Amino acid sequence: MINVAVVGSGYWGKNLVRNFAELGALHTICDKNTATLKSFHEKYPDKKFQTSFEAVLENSAIDAVVIATPAETHFELAKRALLTGKHTFVEKPLALVGGEAEELHRIARDRNLKLMVGHILLYHPAIIKLKEIVDSGELGKINYIYSNRLNLGKFRIEENILWSFAPHDISVILHLLEEMPIQVMAQGGNYLNSDIADVTMSVLSFKSGVKGHIFVSWLHPDKEQKLVVVGDKKMAVFDDTLSKGKLQIHDKGVEWVKRQPVARKNKVQIVLIKSDEPLKAECAHFLECIESDRTPKTDGNNGIQVLKILNACQESLENKGTTVSLNGNGLSEPYSAHETAVIDAPCRIGKETKIWHFSHIMSGAEIGGGCNIGQNVVISSGAKIGHNVKIQNNVSVYKGVTLEDDVFCGPSMVFTNVINPRSHISRKHEFKETLIKKGATIGANATIICGNTIGRYAFIGAGAVVTKDVPDYALMLGNPAKVAGWMCECGHQLDLQDEIATCNECMKQYRQTGEDVSALKDRKNAYRDVKKAL
Repeated sequence: MINVAVVGSGYWGKNLVRNFAELGALHTICDKNTATLKSFHEKYPDKKFQTSFEAVLENSAIDAVVIATPAETHFELAKRALLTGKHTFVEKPLALVGGEAEELHRIARDRNLKLMVGHILLYHPAIIKLKEIVDSGELGKINYIYSNRLNLGKFRIEENILWSFAPHDISVILHLLEEMPIQVMAQGGNYLNSDIADVTMSVLSFKSGVKGHIFVSWLHPDKEQKLVVVGDKKMAVFDDTLSKGKLQIHDKGVEWVKRQPVARKNKVQIVLIKSDEPLKAECAHFLECIESDRTPKTDGNNGIQVLKILNACQESLENKGTTVSLNGNGLSEPYSAHETAVIDAPCRIGKETKIWHFSHIMSGAEIGGGCNIGQNVVISSGAKIGHNVKIQNNVSVYKGVTLEDDVFCGPSMVFTNVINPRSHISRKHEFKETLIKKGATIGANATIICGNTIGRYAFIGAGAVVTKDVPDYALMLGNPAKVAGWMCECGHQLDLQDEIATCNECMKQYRQTGEDVSALKDRKNAYRDVKKAL
């Protein structure tokens, strides 16, 4: 059984304590407030209690940490938990800065830990059903979505209403549409405190033409939690304040009669949904992901996407409603993409990467910073591309292909992913991994047969067909490709004599040992490496 420690047991944390206790996973309640801990003693006499977060991290019996502390502490606490080897559940938002959320995601991924963010509405039975309805096409083409999340209080001084309320609705809109907005704008009003927005209206614009409108306020006379999806066939209403009939389908829309729009107002259908508690479903999902090694529905990538939009809205808010593009303007990953490029969320694209005409980056692809992705390039889900990689026109990088830093892919070169493809037989489960190591060059029209590794700074000549592993620094020519010489890191051919070669261009030295070539370190570099080791 997974043992969980809930850190922060106040306003929202107490609900997490209750649910993890009911699921049989609660091990420790951690809170700095001793009075709060004392109030839990009678209800949970068999549990552990701690005022020290450090003690929680040092306890090897605890497998996972659930963080329900103020938003400004999320990054620091989550990072410490992950570095200690604990699976981590963080209440929204995942962090306050995009770069911090990305760092948490990288740590979790590198250490094979589960990182989950508390976007609770994605576990609500009504939203799960609404997603099915949208995907089925019953509503038709989605025109716009608007949400109202309004109440009188609870007033906060550590975060504004945008950060407190809007993450819920942003996460739902992204979930329903499965795309990231290309632009956002936000306006608001500060009435209780001069530097904290109490009311905001945000508009998200998507490449598909859909608009998302999010109105949040803690200065409203009545509680309202409503989301409306307007399609060109029907409309859906989710009202979470209702005890019954939370999800409704309205057979309403517009008919054109004599070229004039006429409102169609037919019946309203109540959609039956399960009565499951969303928070319990969310907590159970976290435990299941740990036990079965699954990726959480609201993982680090999900948290990063929501945070990008929050940061963009905040930037717009601070600049009096100026439109902000999600491809720049100081956001966490300011890459640039031509308007004809298709980028499916969620994917990771690093800073200063350029994506050119008609290229397609699929959901789940990972691209580092400083890359140049040429025209008509496809990067599939699961493909991993390092920093400063150049991919020329008409190249497809499939799942299972990893390009390390500084790799060059020439025009129309080909990666394969199956050894024996047949059109009528699916062999996706037989995809073989291909690794192109740091600094390697693949010439125009070359073909890399899957399942092979191209060594560091190897050079694959134009039109060559690689059918086996390639050593570091090797020059490969022909079909099938064979070693025809050796290349320097700077891209010039080496003249190996007596097993030693000095590049005529950069003066870097190399040694051949048997069938392998390695770079020699000069004294300056060797001294530097010794100092780093010390």
